[in-house]
Amino acid sequence: MGMDKEVKATGLISKVLAPAMRLWLRSQLEHIEQLELQILAGDRQILSGQIPQVLLSAQSAVYQGIHLSQVNLVGQAIQVNLGQVMRGKALQLLAPVPIDVVLSLTEADLNASLNAPLLAPAIGDFFKILFASGIAEIDSANPELKIENLQAKLAESWLTVSAQLLGASQVTPIALRTGLTLTLPNQIQLTQPQWLPHPTAKRGLPLEDLEGYSFDLGEGTTIEQLAILADRIHLQGRLQVSP
Repeated sequence: MGMDKEVKATGLISKVLAPAMRLWLRSQLEHIEQLELQILAGDRQILSGQIPQVLLSAQSAVYQGIHLSQVNLVGQAIQVNLGQVMRGKALQLLAPVPIDVVLSLTEADLNASLNAPLLAPAIGDFFKILFASGIAEIDSANPELKIENLQAKLAESWLTVSAQLLGASQVTPIALRTGLTLTLPNQIQLTQPQWLPHPTAKRGLPLEDLEGYSFDLGEGTTIEQLAILADRIHLQGRLQVSP
């Protein structure tokens, strides 16, 4: 009897649920490669629309403009509209899903993501605060001032961001080097930020006014580990995905 139930569950997963979930995932992402999906559930659980656990790994994923070289997710206690899926409808989440996340962003990922909808507003707000500090002779109130050619560079424990400021009559190069640490579970804080004369400078001018400046990642996000390595930024934490 147990064998029959296992076969039923396996068949339902492979023929109905897994394809529907793959299609749903691809609808949420702009791009994804090497998607591997494992659904862990019994027959009764699946028939009631309950999935205890889903394991997912992917490479080269893009979510709202943010590029990720490697993603590993574990979703738990997932409720879906299985009855509708079995009639050919699209899969939908029926309740918020907690997801454990491990991901890596390479230097190339960062540079491809700097103008992403999730990052661009925070970066723009940060530069406004930076200019207002008077660190450079920049008229931050100039409506024609634009930030272009944003570039990120990684080194062990350090992130360097450089750009060009385009004003009405001049181009001003800027560069900032900083460490990143966790404060609250949903906040990433600048550590020892420095203003650099150029992106590869070994020494910079400490930005004491920006020490401890935090980026709020929003409710439903918990970061447990953050590390800047020579070739990537490693993040581990938990997200809550809403229907």
